[in-house]
Amino acid sequence: MIAASQHTAAVGLPEKEDLKFGFIKLTDMAPLAIALEKGYFEEEGLFVELEAQANWKVLLDRVITGELDGAHMLAGQPLAATIGYGTKADIITPFSMDLNGNGITVSNEVWKAMEKHIPKREDGMPEHPIHADALKPVIKKLNEKSEQFKMGMVFPVSTHNYELRYWLAAGGIHPGYYAPHKGDTSGQLQAEALLSVTPPPQMPSTLEAGTIHGYCVGEPWNQQAVFKGIGVPVITDYEIWKNNPEKVFGITKEFAEKYPNTTVRLTKALIRAAKWLDADNNANRPEAVKILSQPYYVGADEEVIANSMTGTFEYEKGDTRSVPDFNVFFRYNATYPYYSDAIWYLTQMRRWGQISEHKPDEWYFDTAEQVYRPDIYEKAAKALIEDGYADSDEFPDFASESGFKPPQTEFLDEMTYDGRKPNAYLDKLDIGLKADETL
Repeated sequence: MIAASQHTAAVGLPEKEDLKFGFIKLTDMAPLAIALEKGYFEEEGLFVELEAQANWKVLLDRVITGELDGAHMLAGQPLAATIGYGTKADIITPFSMDLNGNGITVSNEVWKAMEKHIPKREDGMPEHPIHADALKPVIKKLNEKSEQFKMGMVFPVSTHNYELRYWLAAGGIHPGYYAPHKGDTSGQLQAEALLSVTPPPQMPSTLEAGTIHGYCVGEPWNQQAVFKGIGVPVITDYEIWKNNPEKVFGITKEFAEKYPNTTVRLTKALIRAAKWLDADNNANRPEAVKILSQPYYVGADEEVIANSMTGTFEYEKGDTRSVPDFNVFFRYNATYPYYSDAIWYLTQMRRWGQISEHKPDEWYFDTAEQVYRPDIYEKAAKALIEDGYADSDEFPDFASESGFKPPQTEFLDEMTYDGRKPNAYLDKLDIGLKADETL
């Protein structure tokens, strides 16, 4: 039954009711699972099937072909598709799924070698955040033996790729360039650390096999390494960029134009799910963990998922620290699709050569506006307020919101990012292409 109210009537009935959405087995797919399990989709007149996908490429391809109506996506995927890096397609997002949620893990052997270069607290535990400069001597020793240092990330335009690169570069380690204009999409040109793609659920086994020395991935696959005793998470993305945007919900532009009411309604359901996940200081998280642990969703042990979803994070075995904002789904306006978030990802694509040539600031703004759709989000939020499911003070002030966050300072390297000045930001970063450089 569709919830009745004047505003819901104004939104209009859904043009398409039966929907199939894709996801990857990560805890940050939670808004989709909760919207289904709590009946929020159904209350919007939507009958949704959720289906796990093999990897991010398959997921994107199936959204483009229409086999999936939408999906849990990496923040970089709609942007990359729109600008034609990889598969060209018009993908938009009306909803940001979460903040934070990733970590960087290294093998036990690498951790032992790094540890001697990390400052200790009075209790003998490592001081956090751990910087990548502790990794430099480890890489040097490997190179002296004619070996290369290898790390896994989940996809070339993933948040994980850019966070891992940011961490390495902040520690003086070059993670390599892409040069698509020369036919080189390896991302390993001039690299001191070789990064390559590994699907999230395969990260621990790939590390255990010795194929890679470490990885950057979302949960529960960092905590899985701790539970299996095969690796040590050294830093979370919360420590690299506090409250960074992580996943988005992606649909084709064509879907949004063909089914505008359906699009607003699915966004409403996802906002409600995100709010439930953060409600009452994360009081619902134990229930969410139980839901996510089902094989159909994430399929990891409850204990492993709870290690990060309930406000803590275990680094070394026994070194459990409080990280209440490791997963944020609603607070801090986490669900709002900010243009400045989109622009940060575009600057990283340019920094590492995925965007081959200089682009003026206006190009970044125009691209962000094509892909991130706060206009759809605003309709959904206002309908929820009318329905009595949310209060206006839980959202940005839509009358004055520009889509740009104030300049952000809480990065690991203390660099300030201002989304209104993308080229000036690129010029400040020590390692990476400057605004007007081409490989």
